Amino acid sequence: MHVLIQTENMLTQPISVSFDLGGGREVFIETGKLARQADGAVTVRQGNCVILATVVANKEPKEGQDFFPLSVDYQEKFASAGRIPGSFFKREARLNDYEILTSRLIDRALRPLFPEDYLCDVQVLVSLVSSDEEILPDSLACLAASAALAVSDIPIKEIISEVRIGRVNGAYVINPTRSQLKESDLEFIIAATEKNLMMVEGESKECSEADLVKALEIAHEAIRIQIKAQAELRAKKGVTGKRDYKKPEQDEAIQQKVIEFAKQRVYDISRKGSSKNERSEAYSALKDELIASLGEEITDLQKKLAKKYYEDLKWEVVRDMILDDRIRLDGRKLDEVRPLAMETEPLPTPHGSALFTRGETQSLTTVTFGTKLDELLAETAAKSEYTKFILHYNFPPFSTGEVKMMRGPGRREVGHGNLAMRSLKQMMPGGEYAYTVRVVSDILESNGSSSMATVCAGSLALMDAGVPIPKHVSGVAMGLITRGDGKYAILTDILGDEDHLGDMDFKVTGTRDGICGVQMDIKVDGLSMDVMREALEQARKGRLHILDAMYECMPAPRPEVKPHAPRMIKLIIDKEFIGAVIGPGGKVIQEIQRETGATINIEEVGNHGEVSIFSASKESLDAAVRWVKGITAVPEVGDVYEGPVKGIKEFGAFVEFMPGKQGLLHISEISWKRLESMDGLFKEGDMVKVKLVGLDPKTGKFKLSRKALMPKPEHKPREQRDDHQGEQSAGDANA
Repeated sequence: MHVLIQTENMLTQPISVSFDLGGGREVFIETGKLARQADGAVTVRQGNCVILATVVANKEPKEGQDFFPLSVDYQEKFASAGRIPGSFFKREARLNDYEILTSRLIDRALRPLFPEDYLCDVQVLVSLVSSDEEILPDSLACLAASAALAVSDIPIKEIISEVRIGRVNGAYVINPTRSQLKESDLEFIIAATEKNLMMVEGESKECSEADLVKALEIAHEAIRIQIKAQAELRAKKGVTGKRDYKKPEQDEAIQQKVIEFAKQRVYDISRKGSSKNERSEAYSALKDELIASLGEEITDLQKKLAKKYYEDLKWEVVRDMILDDRIRLDGRKLDEVRPLAMETEPLPTPHGSALFTRGETQSLTTVTFGTKLDELLAETAAKSEYTKFILHYNFPPFSTGEVKMMRGPGRREVGHGNLAMRSLKQMMPGGEYAYTVRVVSDILESNGSSSMATVCAGSLALMDAGVPIPKHVSGVAMGLITRGDGKYAILTDILGDEDHLGDMDFKVTGTRDGICGVQMDIKVDGLSMDVMREALEQARKGRLHILDAMYECMPAPRPEVKPHAPRMIKLIIDKEFIGAVIGPGGKVIQEIQRETGATINIEEVGNHGEVSIFSASKESLDAAVRWVKGITAVPEVGDVYEGPVKGIKEFGAFVEFMPGKQGLLHISEISWKRLESMDGLFKEGDMVKVKLVGLDPKTGKFKLSRKALMPKPEHKPREQRDDHQGEQSAGDANA
């Protein structure tokens, strides 16, 4: 029973709108009830999933501010799923990787919405406050953030939204549930305005370029419905205009002087086709000359504006050079990939390694094998999952010739590593593969698309390690430059500078047979699907060119892991044997590990058990495998075994013919000769080869024979038998 007690102090009534995602899945957007002191606040609800988004902007920019300070944080409250955080302090702490990746999805979509001359601090906070087991909150997070901006007076150019699209059994699904996503062969998150795509991020199991374009078109239609709902919410709230804001100072006279002094010289430097360092030094020297040419009487503000106008001039000149002259900064053709150099096993000790260099971008990547105990726990409010494929991406400052403080991985490193991980994951062996695999990419040099270098180096390193991936995966970063007169240029394998000045940056990874990963940021209005198709086809050709070189370097995975790499075998056993392998209080499994030196992990999976055995030594691994197989094997009459003597009696010896299973080797089954006693025949610990000849159905005891493995003595002639008859009879009487 819900009770609402209303007082006269309540200033507003909540306002809400709703729309249908399809199949009766209704989404509600509400404002005016929570967080009313924020500039904009909404809740988005689907099922039991509730997201709160707030946005606040300063009224004035900071003194001397020359960039747009937007911060976006997405956080999941553990209470939303009825859980208490597992940290020492039992409270939400720094954002985990999933929250950082979701924050990036929101940030990359929202950032182009703000006017270029808007420099006030803006903070967007998005929180999951109620969780649903089946509904993925990240597909609703950007909708919530955009709606909070829409109902505020913060100046934005357009309303956007974001959806996830999957394909389940051939049918495209908008915002699939967790269960549906497990069956999907592609997954893309797409952000867009009413007219234009803004961002794409996702992965697929080798989908075609045509499949990707179709997914974009279907997702855009769903986004338009969500934008319409936000516009309706804004109208209901009565938001009719946006706040005025202080624009940056301008000086047209200084701007004209910059153009007259530097335009031609910027063009001359840009068209030389020089290296990154040479070009940077030439640009820097020209900037110093420009500032000196303005005289000593200019103010600090004018000097700052001159530097800004100089950067704007470089942006304009290089774009025009590429569009009009079809010349790139390093002298390449528009569809040309930079020179490639690659090698496997550059490092002797790692389990796998590769060095991949493309132009002035270089990745040194290693592969390390681990056990089940090394799996990574990925924890969110709704669920906790273990993953056995890990990829970490490091971007040290020396890779760009800079000096910076070494901190933990930033959002950029997390995002780039995630793209590489999602791409390579498509080729990783399934759950039957016993190893936990960690890939680490260290970027040693960077001038454009180090994440794509990570994909290529990672694929080579995995094959070098002996991971049975069926195909290589490569990646290429593409750029697009457009102009109002209809001219455009699609650039293959972009430089860092080309990334900065372009209208679209998109990275495509895949095999020879299809796309495995996509990350796309679009900054231009009115991008047609025809241009998108052309760009994807050019990216495919670039990807194939790199793949050809990779196959020349490493055509297939090593047939087995390197000699110094740990070995691992996974055994499937009947569920009833799990307890026997573990033993009372873990006694048996501890003994196996102690005696063989192997590491053993046992899991109950469905109606069977999985035993993972891991060791750096082949001999150790084989010994542990034999031991476990001995415990779990079912003895069969007629099979031959070898085992130690465990006890000696006057009537025979007890032999442990299988681990944990003993049988009686009766004195009469030791030899074809008649034996008078057990004296001197065996001692405890002796290894004896025996044959299982029977099983007593009443007692369950095993009967063993040694003489059954010996050749039976030949029959003697009758006269010889008669000569010894008296002696044999005496022996029988004594027996």
